[in-house]
Amino acid sequence: MSSTTFTVFYDGQFWVGLLEVIDNGELRVARHVFGSEPSGPELYEFSLRDYGALSALAHRSPAVPVDQRQAAARPVNPKRLARQVARERAQPAVSTAAQEAVKQTISENASARKSRRKHLRDTAEHTRRQIARTKAKARHRGRA
Repeated sequence: MSSTTFTVFYDGQFWVGLLEVIDNGELRVARHVFGSEPSGPELYEFSLRDYGALSALAHRSPAVPVDQRQAAARPVNPKRLARQVARERAQPAVSTAAQEAVKQTISENASARKSRRKHLRDTAEHTRRQIARTKAKARHRGRA
């Protein structure tokens, strides 16, 4: 069973859109920062233009296992259903599993960025060292 939820909420600084994809008991998340509050037409334009890329990003993000409740075999009492809906609305807009997935993605991106920077820094240092050694050899041979 697969389900997808797109939630727009204010995180205290920016308006953020969060795409949650639950597939085979695993939650994958991607987020998009809107900045200012998006209007209805802006959300519609976003869904037409950028939803595919956001969905692909969500499917590439690390999966977090999520427990799924089995649907009841018998019909649910309408009053109980109303109470469940009220409880769900009282909860924060972002699930803790989604928050965990976003944090995990951010930390993985940070570590990848850190290793890329280190590699570039080491390469530049090696190049500078090679140039300095070449100049030193040239000076030693009296060519400089």
